[in-house]
Amino acid sequence: MKKNMGSTDRFIRIFIAVALLTTFYTDTVTGTLGYIMAAVAGVLILTTFISFCPLYTLFGMNTCKIKK
Repeated sequence: MKKNMGSTDRFIRIFIAVALLTTFYTDTVTGTLGYIMAAVAGVLILTTFISFCPLYTLFGMNTCKIKK
């Protein structure tokens, strides 16, 4: 897997994941929607740590600044 996420993209994903998890753990959002939000946050965190987004490959996107 080649990296296809830049640092700005990774920061935004972490910020969104923390916001989603905060609303879930403070019981602001509960039930099925809360579990879906927690799952989405988990996917965002996973893709941030590996610097690879499978959807980017489908759409041909690359936000990484590394030279080829």
